[in-house]
Amino acid sequence: MVDNVSKPEGSPDPQKVVEEINRKAGRNMPQAVATAALLIVVIVGCLLISLQTFVVLVIVFMILALWELRVDFATVGLHIPVITLWLCSVGMLLATFYFPRHVEAMAVSSIVAFLAVVVMSTMRVTLGSHLSLAVAGKLAASDPGERDGLGPSSDAEPPVHSRMSNVAVSVFSLMYVPLLAGSIVLSLTFHGHPVAHAIILVFLPALSDTGGLFAGAWFGRHKLSPRISPKKSVEGLIGSMLFAVIGAVAVFASTYAHLWSTMWWVPVVMGVMVGIVGTFGDLCASMLKRDIGIKDMGHLLKGHGGVMDRVDSILLAAPFLTVLLWMTGM
Repeated sequence: MVDNVSKPEGSPDPQKVVEEINRKAGRNMPQAVATAALLIVVIVGCLLISLQTFVVLVIVFMILALWELRVDFATVGLHIPVITLWLCSVGMLLATFYFPRHVEAMAVSSIVAFLAVVVMSTMRVTLGSHLSLAVAGKLAASDPGERDGLGPSSDAEPPVHSRMSNVAVSVFSLMYVPLLAGSIVLSLTFHGHPVAHAIILVFLPALSDTGGLFAGAWFGRHKLSPRISPKKSVEGLIGSMLFAVIGAVAVFASTYAHLWSTMWWVPVVMGVMVGIVGTFGDLCASMLKRDIGIKDMGHLLKGHGGVMDRVDSILLAAPFLTVLLWMTGM
């Protein structure tokens, strides 16, 4: 029989190390890393199959994100016409990608979607018991302290809001999700580098989030906005920009190496911009969650919360990156 080998005295307990990392990061890091790896495989796989498959993936994520918003707003009695938003999202993204005049198609479909959403948001269409069950689960999982004074408890009826309030949050949802996501699809249609554009718009904000997470967890000392997001720090913002610059340089070197002598400044600007705008997107999402009184938008992605928690910085950075790529001819 082999005796159990005891740990050397003073050696760290792996479980305690993981717990400390989770505490600093504010999430379950093993789950977060596994989920991120799976998402990378799925996204890269779709890009390798075809651009059309990638567009379908964007549409799927937007549908899931809109459902999360529907449930989150419903916890405080606000209604958005999620089916109309789904149809408008599909129409906007497909029109932007397939119509020859991409910008015009995006603009016209956005106007049509705006009118449809405004009209349908004044009506109350129920979705059976699915929404009620989702809202009940969201309320039950919410921290009562976070919801204090913001909305109903799990055993109370949500307040009733005016139609104009419903119209306002519905238009916000349209602009926040499908309109910003349209910038991702639009970037696939110009200058002949669709895969590079997709990688820049999707992975640079994600890389920026990763840099901010680790820099903030290990070096964060100066709070960036303690009232909105206590875990955000100035050091995390610097880490976000640094990681994004490194990622932008890597993409630039592999795709635009022939432009390095004249356009070397573009990846630097791109990385700094993604770090700032992506962090601002995270703060906007945190402010929205704080106003509603919830911790996560959803629970679909293990270690990341909901889809909206994962794509908020990607969505907000998308139009800025698209404009920069178009203006620089990349």
